[in-house]
Amino acid sequence: MRAGLAIALAIAGWAILVRAAALPPFILPGPERVARTLWTSRALLAEHAVITLIEVLAGLVIGAILGFAMGVVLAVSRPARILLRPLLVFSQAVPVFAIAPILTLWLGYGLGSKIVMTLLIIFFPVTSAFYDALMRTPPGWRELGDVMGARPWRQMWHLRIPAALPGFASGLRLAAVYAPIGAIIGEWVGASRGLGYLMLLANGRAKTDLMFAALIVLAILTLLLYAAVDRLARWIAGPEA
Repeated sequence: MRAGLAIALAIAGWAILVRAAALPPFILPGPERVARTLWTSRALLAEHAVITLIEVLAGLVIGAILGFAMGVVLAVSRPARILLRPLLVFSQAVPVFAIAPILTLWLGYGLGSKIVMTLLIIFFPVTSAFYDALMRTPPGWRELGDVMGARPWRQMWHLRIPAALPGFASGLRLAAVYAPIGAIIGEWVGASRGLGYLMLLANGRAKTDLMFAALIVLAILTLLLYAAVDRLARWIAGPEA
């Protein structure tokens, strides 16, 4: 209810701003013009949205799997922490726009470079959240495992990973928000399909209404993706996560 009211107020403010400032459509189209474009260009928008969604989902799944595995490796291996953690931090120090052209050069203009870009953006938050949760396993649980003679790998599987699932769920929620950013950046740098490509194409032809329509579709996709991942996270880690 509150979200609907906030959206209605934002649209009303948008319409008032356009009318009061007499802004031309190529600068800021009114909401009614964008709504009309959403309807008349629905097939075009859907075609490009499917490509972006495939890139986002593929990068999200692969990044979540690799982040889970890397979190476990870092938690069980001190040499891995010494060698790999600085590399993970360094990977976040390099701007993603600097990496995107390289990936496009190596992997081409297809889905591959966009999926890898998405993976790179979400890999660190998933790994970091899960690793931190693994290292915060309640000491009493680990002491109980030691008393019962459980080997380290059994403690990891039966104690530490279950205790860390809420942290992994938090990382997945962040990944759901960040994943579309990676796909769109990849499409901006080099693509022939996708919502990011459509936004650039519309901007170059001064079709601002189409650019806003693509942006709205992207926002809706992101919200739906977050809602789906949130439900998955609650199923993985429990309703309290």
